[in-house]
Amino acid sequence: MSDVSRTTETVWKIESTRLIAAIARVTRDIGVAEELAQDALVTALERWPEEGIPENPGAWLMTAAKRRAIDWLRRGRMLVQQHGEIGRELQRQQQRLGAAMDQALDQVIDDDVLRLIFTACHPVLAMEARVALTLRVVGGLTTAEIARAFRVPEKTMGQRIFRAKKTLSEAHVGFETPRGEELGRRVRSVLSVVYLIFNEGYTATAGEEWMRAALCDEALRLGRMLVQLLPGESEAHALLALMEMHGARTAARRGRNGEAVLLADQNRALWDQAQVQRGVAALEESQRLGGGAEPYALQAAIAACHMRALRAEETDWEGIVVLYDALMRTTPSPIVALNRAVAVGMAQGPADGLEALDAIAADSVLAGYHLLHCVRGDLLMKLGNISAARAEIERAIALTQNQREQELLAEKLKQMDGVAPSP
Repeated sequence: MSDVSRTTETVWKIESTRLIAAIARVTRDIGVAEELAQDALVTALERWPEEGIPENPGAWLMTAAKRRAIDWLRRGRMLVQQHGEIGRELQRQQQRLGAAMDQALDQVIDDDVLRLIFTACHPVLAMEARVALTLRVVGGLTTAEIARAFRVPEKTMGQRIFRAKKTLSEAHVGFETPRGEELGRRVRSVLSVVYLIFNEGYTATAGEEWMRAALCDEALRLGRMLVQLLPGESEAHALLALMEMHGARTAARRGRNGEAVLLADQNRALWDQAQVQRGVAALEESQRLGGGAEPYALQAAIAACHMRALRAEETDWEGIVVLYDALMRTTPSPIVALNRAVAVGMAQGPADGLEALDAIAADSVLAGYHLLHCVRGDLLMKLGNISAARAEIERAIALTQNQREQELLAEKLKQMDGVAPSP
């Protein structure tokens, strides 16, 4: 790849979100906006190698996209008026249109990006479609990159993104920032999409890698963007805090050969302290805004408890149980209850942890969830019930599709071989 091509790709990565957002504000159609922006990129790839990279490549792309948007709108107006007089009046309309487009696209503001995010995460779309479209038009990832990240064929991902854009167009979803109560509901949808992207990167659902760092990085970029666009939304700050603190552990979560390393076994000297501090600052801002009891803020506070412990055995598990109790009151769910059972087992002993776990084990949401069996196996092993613990870990291995997780659990089975069963 030439230096010009690499530079062009870098510029596109930086500018594509604002470019698409600005054009979508005028065309009211994400699909069309993306096509017009892509046309501008193609033109850059054709002309920059010969003409050289312009002094302001972002402005160059915006101008190129602007011209295509004007042409697209003019064609639309001509179709509407094809049975009427197409003469001087149309020329005057075109002149006014061009001036309006110049003004609209030359005044790109962050509100456009926010509208783009809300549109890509619209509830009319299934969650997987929201994720794919957000990564495509907001994150600037290619279809191939998204497909690789989620381990699906590129054709499948392309169809998913195409259907998402078509659904938005057919549903006449407005390119706008919602207001009032609808704003709160839609913010929750946006935050859920970003956190889902982060979680898929933090512990991959399937495949050979324990993590997909590119997805974590993209989610963090989106989270940082959201707190700039929504400075008064406490949960936006809290989600960023949660991702920053989890992301700070990245270097310690993988061994030399890419193997998975659990929290208790991590070399905490490898944690990124600058990122920890960013997370703490974001959590404090969320609390200052009055959101300390909200779901993401409580999860971030739990993460902060772990980050404050210099050694695993110094972790404030009693405090973490209290935070999980609050989280269960705010947003009760089987997954939160499962995590609470882990904390209870650490704070009060494996017998109490197993009791808490067994109280939720029958929940249908946890059926087939490998981590339920991981936790149960660990608690049973601590209680000396090795045969039952082995059965649970074997069940967990069969359920997970992540190769690194399978290796980690297989190692746990080996460790059990040297543990004497309780009398």
